[in-house]
Amino acid sequence: MASVEVILLQRVEKLGQMGDIVKVKPGFARNYLLPQKKALRASKENREHFERTRVELEAQNLKRREEAQRIAERVAGLSVVVIRQAGEAGNLYGSVSARDIAEACTAAGLSIGRPQVLLEHPIKMLGLTMIKVVLHPEVIIEVIVNIARSQEEAERLARGETPGAEAGLGQETTEAAETPAA
Repeated sequence: MASVEVILLQRVEKLGQMGDIVKVKPGFARNYLLPQKKALRASKENREHFERTRVELEAQNLKRREEAQRIAERVAGLSVVVIRQAGEAGNLYGSVSARDIAEACTAAGLSIGRPQVLLEHPIKMLGLTMIKVVLHPEVIIEVIVNIARSQEEAERLARGETPGAEAGLGQETTEAAETPAA
């Protein structure tokens, strides 16, 4: 299958930087890069247009990156809590998706959308998970997602206790193990 040449209008991970002319598969260009305004077809007219507007595009990109860096500094170490129902072993009855994480981050004061959350697979267990959030193609922050059955359990998880451990349950098992059998 033939490839298509495009001019990147912004940094695209694993593909190139702004201004690079790269060859991609036609479907990737047609379905992702062109509709999201991340690239232009590399025709003679578009190359000339890009060279004329390159300085302006780079200035806009720099401004957006600096703004994203300020936001990243402001929300460094952000931790959000997601309450879900789960079984005794800590397996969720559903899962936590990128949409759930985006909503929790927005509620915590970081206004992001679902596509900005980098989540390879939905989360299906209770506990703390580090998630990457893309504020700008060059600025990525980590957010701690605390998934628990209740707010009290979320607080225990944040302190480092294991999910599902009831208060005092761990002490009884250690006391029973210390007493010698008669």
